[in-house]
Amino acid sequence: MTTAPLHVRADDATVLADGPTSLITLLGDAGETGGALTANRATLHTGSPGAPPHLHTRAAETFFVLDGVLDVLVADEIRTLRRGDFLLVPAHTPHAFAPARGESADVLVVFTPGIDRFDYYRLLERVYRGEADPAEIAASGQRYDNQYVDSPVWRDRP
Repeated sequence: MTTAPLHVRADDATVLADGPTSLITLLGDAGETGGALTANRATLHTGSPGAPPHLHTRAAETFFVLDGVLDVLVADEIRTLRRGDFLLVPAHTPHAFAPARGESADVLVVFTPGIDRFDYYRLLERVYRGEADPAEIAASGQRYDNQYVDSPVWRDRP
């Protein structure tokens, strides 16, 4: 349970680059929200690969599209979300996301209950910068509740 309000001003938020076409703005991690939620903003420019197929065992992941067009894999179906659309992906459900082909997407991403993920995002940035081995991402799956899965539907999307 949170004991104090969490207020993150846009100018004070940490912004990480996890690739040349993707930014993650850190808003509130589980430790800051009393475990209530974890929230970040994903800014995915045209051509961003987004997040590969994965699932979480301890949290649901929600997407609220602030702007642009986002493709989201949910189990074996790809859903296209547009500005103002909301989607909740329950725990244990394979999913992936990226901007639709030729589009960009700006998305509020929230995990409930909160799971400490900000160090995972920092790891992604270190890998992108060549400061960490990509194998560390797979090795961190249990800690950050990321279980990567294969999805022919996502791999073969148009």
